[in-house]
Amino acid sequence: MGTGTTLNAEVTGAGQDTKSFARNLPTVARVLLGLLFFVFGLNGFLNFIPPPSEPIPEGAMALSMAFMKSGYMMPLIKGTEVLVGLLLLTNRFVPLALALLAPVVVNIVAFHAFLAPTGIVMTVVVLALHLYLAWAYRATYRPMLVARAVPGAK
Repeated sequence: MGTGTTLNAEVTGAGQDTKSFARNLPTVARVLLGLLFFVFGLNGFLNFIPPPSEPIPEGAMALSMAFMKSGYMMPLIKGTEVLVGLLLLTNRFVPLALALLAPVVVNIVAFHAFLAPTGIVMTVVVLALHLYLAWAYRATYRPMLVARAVPGAK
């Protein structure tokens, strides 16, 4: 009898570990995505990560130069990345941060799919984290996706 009780306790403990891992998965994804965007956003201002050693494809270079020459686009993108990264890391306004991040992620995916395919692996990771978090916070987006919203309605 003692052996059966011990095995039952071990099985129950294993199930609880799985539940606690699944419960913490959104936090892990949020922190990873927050770190990625906070660090790479800051790099856009401080340039502490060395540029890649291999040459950048011509189309990717042209687009990047156009963003920089505009005078406002690159600071806007990198500022958004820093802000969103900080919001995700501090667990504040996460649904808003994910909504602000959506167009940035779409452009990162398009950039690497069409102009610079060498960075596609990290792009897929970023996309997967973003989609997972959007799914995890889907209930907060439901009121925003009403077909006919009434102003001032609760």
